[in-house]
Formats: sequence, structure tokens, C-alpha cells
Amino acid sequence: MAGDYRRQLIDQIKNRALVYADVYDTLCEALGEADAERLLAKAIERRGRAAGRALVSYAPKDFAGLRDAFLRGVPGEGELFSPTVARCDAGGLEIDFGACPLKDAWREAGCDDAKVATLCRIAGAIDRGMFESAGFAIVNHTWKAGEAGCCRLRISAVR
Repeated sequence: MAGDYRRQLIDQIKNRALVYADVYDTLCEALGEADAERLLAKAIERRGRAAGRALVSYAPKDFAGLRDAFLRGVPGEGELFSPTVARCDAGGLEIDFGACPLKDAWREAGCDDAKVATLCRIAGAIDRGMFESAGFAIVNHTWKAGEAGCCRLRISAVR
């Protein structure tokens, strides 16, 4: 990825992260932390549901096709989020993300571990919306203090 393009893409992703943080803070002031997290996650999940329409053709069990389509859509051709496919077989798809510009932005902005973990849960709602609306089940293990990397997606057929 060319240097200027890469830097611009990272800056845009980090800007999105800071918008999430500002909206979360604003909602916290008005509604409290629990309702702020619930509402912001709901909005981000809704965005994911819209994006998930592009993945419907892979349900219920074309995990290789799902993997390829999903990874093609990861910003920066995988370079920025460092996805690793931990598993892709007839039973499901597992993808671990080794990096995250959103998480980096929250840390750079001085957010403590608890707030970063909350914002990761909120941002992870996009994946839940995307995969569920495409016809898959998902467990998204978002980052917690002391863990390396970032999100770990576990996608399976709906039972």
C-alpha cells in the first residue's frame, strides 16, 4: 500500500474511532454508561447488518467463500488489522486480528484500559450485525486488558 494512501486510511479509521469515543462520552453524560454502550452498539450493529447483505450468498456453510469475501473488505488489504485465519473448515471460520487502528486511536487519546475495552465491544457490534444478517452465528471476543492483538471472530452456521 502506498505511503500517503496508507497514512490517509489510518487517519480516517482513527478519526472514526474518535467519533465513536465522543458519541459514547456524550451519551454517557446524558444517559449513563450502560445505556450509552447499548445504544451506540445498536447503531453500529445496524450498520453491520446493512453491510452483511453482501455476504448472504455464503450462508449457511460456505466458510471459505465467506472468509475470502470478508477479508477482501478489511481496510488496507489486511495490512492495518493483521487478520490471521485460525480456522476455516466445514465447522466454521475463526479470524484473529493482530492489530487495530481504532484501538490505537483510543490509546493515543489517553483512554484507560476499561474504556478501550468498552469501545472495542461497541465497535465489535459491526461484526455481529454483519455476520448475523448474512445468516451466520458469531461470537466476537473483543479485546480486554492484558490481551495481545484485538478481536477474535468465531463464525459458525446458525443452529
